[in-house]
Amino acid sequence: MTSSKTAQGTVWIREPSIVYGIEQPASAQTAPPSDGYAAFKSVGGLILNNGKVDKVLAQGETYRGPVDEVIDAQNLIVMPGLINTHHHFYQSLTRSIRTAINQPLFPWLTTLYPIWAEQHAQDVEVATRLVLAELLLSGCTTTTDHHYLFSDNCSNPIDVQFQVAQDMGMRVMLTRGSMSLGREQGGLPPQKVVQREADVLADSERLIGRWHDPNTYAMAQIALAPCSPFSVTPALLRDSAALAAKHDVALHTHLAETEDETAFCIDAFGKRPLDHLEQCDWLRPRTWFAHGVHFNAQEMYRIGAAGAGISHCPSSNMLLSSGICPITRLSKASVAIGLGVDGSASNDHSNLAQEIRQAYLLQRLTNPEYSHLDALAMATSGGARLLHRPELGHLRPGAAADVAMFSTRELRFSGAQDMLAALLISGAHQAQHVLVNGQWRVRHGELVDTDLDALMHEHNAAAHALWQRAGVA
Repeated sequence: MTSSKTAQGTVWIREPSIVYGIEQPASAQTAPPSDGYAAFKSVGGLILNNGKVDKVLAQGETYRGPVDEVIDAQNLIVMPGLINTHHHFYQSLTRSIRTAINQPLFPWLTTLYPIWAEQHAQDVEVATRLVLAELLLSGCTTTTDHHYLFSDNCSNPIDVQFQVAQDMGMRVMLTRGSMSLGREQGGLPPQKVVQREADVLADSERLIGRWHDPNTYAMAQIALAPCSPFSVTPALLRDSAALAAKHDVALHTHLAETEDETAFCIDAFGKRPLDHLEQCDWLRPRTWFAHGVHFNAQEMYRIGAAGAGISHCPSSNMLLSSGICPITRLSKASVAIGLGVDGSASNDHSNLAQEIRQAYLLQRLTNPEYSHLDALAMATSGGARLLHRPELGHLRPGAAADVAMFSTRELRFSGAQDMLAALLISGAHQAQHVLVNGQWRVRHGELVDTDLDALMHEHNAAAHALWQRAGVA
């Protein structure tokens, strides 16, 4: 553990080995050289000041202004902080539950719902703290979370999450999830975690008023996120869309994750999942869906035309046998695509650097044209586009000073010619340095102001206590 929570004034990241993220988006530039390496070697350094990227130095250029700190980056790959576009923090307390292992989505959910229903506010607090620690160490500087589980045991989990994120210096867009269609109404979740729609909408409006910052460089934002077509009523979908439009906040939900979901929607609503969401006024620019595995071609073009997006969650889709998200076809349909680790019980880690590798390898199963640069873009500029945050996902002047630096001096990278490609192919696991909003969050591979041993001890104790309360210990 190191200690340095405050901004460092003017920081000079000097002579980096590679800088990724200063090039213009693909639509505004020529393709990089075929070696995938030389295009990122012409940067002599970055100057960070007042929470922003102030200047990009050319190779050999010296900065003449006052500097508070110089980082020797000769053996570092410097890139924009990674952006996680789908997660469930609370699930980190239920990793690898024996009765849920090797199950597809619906039985996996019905196994875990009763356990999750026993969570208290202190469980959400420690689960969130552990996940944010794991994300930061993997180079992630902005994360979303989809918390849809509310009960008498824990009525204010989103407030708890915002407070933890604020304490740890993480940039977040947290989503007020909800479930209103319980088993008694033909849905999937137990009645214990189903809420009255009026209560959901009132709390959503309260949270927007308390936490949502609509400004550029915001550290805290909120979106509205009814859980899924099989756990909320059409009325709640429509009213959430209206409330989001009223306050100009984003919408988020799970969609087209499995064929079981498609069958449920056809049986319950007489239409496919996307048709159901469109009828509830969800096809709009500030909507993004998690998973998006089972869309047909016409649906993909409708999503792209609406300006909506998809969070790709490769590990979760593989673990739950949900299928492979058709990234290439979605991209051709102009759909914005970001990367998500998804819940810590359907991935079982929160390492976004590892998730980039997973996305890269999974897409190459079906698309030999898919490159490591495509996967890196999905985790940076793609996530920024998905969340409508143009100040994130790149390192050009004016960008937020959210920076991840990875060391090239690890055993896994020895002998690599193209170090940027090796970051994915050889499997980077942990960042050397991370700044969020110009503040140090990880230094020399250690979290700032966080005792990991104490955190893991507290988290494990909370997990065991939860299992006991739920009768699965």
